[in-house]
Amino acid sequence: MKNEVREIKLDEINILCIIRDLLKNIWVILLAAAAGWLAAAGVMSLLYVPEFTAQATLAVSAKGDSSAYSSLSLTNQMAGVFSEVFDSNVLKEKIAEELGEDSIDETIQASVIEETNLITLQVTSENPRRAYQVIQSAIQNYDEVSDYLFSNAMLRIVQEPSVPYAPSNVRNSSRIQKLAALAGAAGSGGLIVLLSILRFTVKTREGAKRNLDGRILELIPYERKNKTIRGALKKLNKSILISSSLVSMSFGEAVRKTATRIDHHMRRRDQKVLMVTSVAENEGKSSVAANLALALAEKGRKVLLIDVDLKKPALYKVFEKKEENRKYLSDYLDKKAEIKDVLIYEKKEKICTVFQEKSIHNAARYLDSPEMRALVDAGRKKMDYVILDTPPMSVSSDAELMLKMADNAVLIVRQDWTDVRAANDASDTIRQAGVDFTGFILNAFLKEHPWTSLREHSYYGYGRNFDSGEV
Repeated sequence: MKNEVREIKLDEINILCIIRDLLKNIWVILLAAAAGWLAAAGVMSLLYVPEFTAQATLAVSAKGDSSAYSSLSLTNQMAGVFSEVFDSNVLKEKIAEELGEDSIDETIQASVIEETNLITLQVTSENPRRAYQVIQSAIQNYDEVSDYLFSNAMLRIVQEPSVPYAPSNVRNSSRIQKLAALAGAAGSGGLIVLLSILRFTVKTREGAKRNLDGRILELIPYERKNKTIRGALKKLNKSILISSSLVSMSFGEAVRKTATRIDHHMRRRDQKVLMVTSVAENEGKSSVAANLALALAEKGRKVLLIDVDLKKPALYKVFEKKEENRKYLSDYLDKKAEIKDVLIYEKKEKICTVFQEKSIHNAARYLDSPEMRALVDAGRKKMDYVILDTPPMSVSSDAELMLKMADNAVLIVRQDWTDVRAANDASDTIRQAGVDFTGFILNAFLKEHPWTSLREHSYYGYGRNFDSGEV
C-alpha cells in the first residue's frame, strides 16, 4: 500500500460513530478521570508541608492603669504601631538570640482587630512546639523594642498562646482533584474522538463513494435484533431475516433493492454463482447472504444457499435449523452422504440450503475438492442462483479458493469496521481472479439521527460475538 496523506472530508465524519466510540470506551474515560484524581492527590500529598500556627490575643493598655485608653481611636492607632513592632526584624533578632540561633524562619504576623485596641498575634512554623516557643519569646521581648516608641504603653495578654495540635493550612484538595479528573476525562475523550475521526473506515455513504474502488450497490441500515421486551431481557439475539414480520420496512426494502440489482446484473451476463464475502469478521456477510437468497426467492428465482465457511459456519444459526438427523456439507465432502442428502428444500423460506454445523480446521482440502465443484455444478444446472457464504478474506485463503467456482462476487462492508485499504485490496483480489465484481454492500449503517439506537450489534461467526448472530 502506498503511504499517502489522507485529507479528511467533513462528509466522511459520522457523529453517531464518534458517540458509539465514546460509549464503547467509557471505561477508558472513567479510568483516565480516576487516574487524574489519584495523580492530583499524590502530587498534593508530596508537595504538602503542614504548618502549625500558635495564636495569642493582646490588648493595648497604659502602664500603671488597667483600663484602656480613653480614646478608642488613639488606642487603635497604638495597636497598629505595636503590630508593626511584632513584624520588625529587630524583634526577630532578639527572639533568635534568646533561642540560641542566628535567625528564625518562622512567620510572625500581628493584625489589629478593627475598632478595638486588640491585637491578634500569630506565629506559623512547620513544628508545633517551635511555633509555641517563638510566640512566647515574642511576647516576652516585645517591650525591649516598643519602649523606644512608647514609654507609657504596654500589652496585656487577653488570650494565652498554646501549642497547636492540628495544621493550620488544611489541604483543600477536592477542587484540584475534581479539575484533574475532569482534565483526564476530557483528554481521553478527545483522544478517542480524534482516533475515531482518523480511523480510515467507511462511516458514511459519501465516504464510501469517494474511497472504495467499486460500485456501491446499496446501504443496508442497522436493524436491532431484539425488538420485543422478552427478547431484550433474555438477549435472545434472533436473526434478522426479511421473512420476519418484525423487520423494519427500511431494512427489508434495502435488502430487496440490493437483490434486484444483483439479479439484473447477473441475468444480463448469464451468471449463476454468487460469492458473498467480507474482509473482516463480524461484518454481517452470513445474514446478508441469507437475506439475498430470500429476496431472490420472493422474485420467483430458484436459489441454492451454501455455507462454505467451514471454519466458523453460521447459516444454520441464522435460519435456526439445528436438527439432529440433518446431513451437513462436511458429510457430503467426506463421502458419507450424497448431494440429495445434504441439499434441503426449506418450504417456509422457499429456498434450497446446504448448511454446515461443526467447524473444520483443514477446510481448504475440502473446498478445493472434486466433490465441492460437483455440488456447485449441480446447483448451476438446476438453480437460477447459487449463493456461496464464504469466510472473510482476511481470515483465511478459503474465500480465494471459492473464487475459482464463482461467476460474481460482492463484498460486505460494515460501517466503521474495516480499513478502506483492506477492502480495496480484497476487491482487487477478486478482479485479478477473473471474477466479476459487482460491488460493495454497505451493512449495518446507523441512521444520521441522534435518537437512533446506538447499541452495539453483534454477529454470528468470528471473534467475541460468535454465538450471537449476524446482521
